[in-house]
Amino acid sequence: MNLFTPLDIKNKKLKNRVVLPPLVRFSMVGKDGLVTEELLEWYKDVAEGGTGLIIVEASCVAEDGKLRDNQIGIWDDSFIDGLSKVAEIGKKYEVPMLIQIHHAGFKEKVAEVAEEVLDKILDQFVEAFKRAKKAGFDGVEIHGAHTYLISQLNSRIWNLRDDKYGGTFEKRMYFTEELVNRTKNIFDEDFILGYRMGGNEPELEDGIAIAKYLEKIGVDLIHVSSGVPNPEKKQEIKIDIPENFEFDWVVYLGTEIKKHVNIPVIGVRNIKTEEQASTLIENGMLDLVAIGRGMIARPNWVEFAKKEYYKRTGEKIK
Repeated sequence: MNLFTPLDIKNKKLKNRVVLPPLVRFSMVGKDGLVTEELLEWYKDVAEGGTGLIIVEASCVAEDGKLRDNQIGIWDDSFIDGLSKVAEIGKKYEVPMLIQIHHAGFKEKVAEVAEEVLDKILDQFVEAFKRAKKAGFDGVEIHGAHTYLISQLNSRIWNLRDDKYGGTFEKRMYFTEELVNRTKNIFDEDFILGYRMGGNEPELEDGIAIAKYLEKIGVDLIHVSSGVPNPEKKQEIKIDIPENFEFDWVVYLGTEIKKHVNIPVIGVRNIKTEEQASTLIENGMLDLVAIGRGMIARPNWVEFAKKEYYKRTGEKIK
């Protein structure tokens, strides 16, 4: 197995193990949240470049839940037409496309938010899932990382609620499980459920527990990133990692979580070169690698990586 080995997820065939992560292209989107021609060109360049899986950037379920003003929307049906044009690019180039579904949330104040507000946002997530399918995507990725809403709810540091949305571990996972249960009817062998999770929520042990729970409730694909960190960790690296681990600490979270689940795991952060990506795949440390900044610099990163692989190994990849 190498970086260019195909992978099947449900009925979708990924031609290699390289993923475009959900990079929010703020400069390409207006405050109306609509897909632009510039954004379409960006996704076309990446799809044409041979990427195995594209995860379209965070699309917001509510106008008042944006990360920033210029973020694509999915909060009403008026967005479906533009999003459909993005999904069509994936079909044209035979690259499966998920779209990330997002709400920025309330940070530490998530414990104080009225239960009715969270009920409404849960309804908005359900409707957003339906719109994603209508638009023609191959699946959705729930944004449960980076201290946004679902990460906040998953966090035992910030989620100190004592209602159905918090308290025990199972109650902190209630929002996610209820969302999955309420949308089961739209998932089939052609529609993938992905989840971007915080591998440190706040510690690796919490991330492992979350990942195992996600697999149990039916998530098809896990994308391990960062969550609400331990406030006692002042340094940039928010967990303890072995001294001999040669990759980023967030990548370490992914490699450790992979040991505890059977579904595919995507690793992300500061994976830049073909050799780095290949090492992670060839040694079974991850199933897929996300290349972010490298794709911005070179949308045809995969084609470039094939050449680098040939130089390094003498093996030619078609």
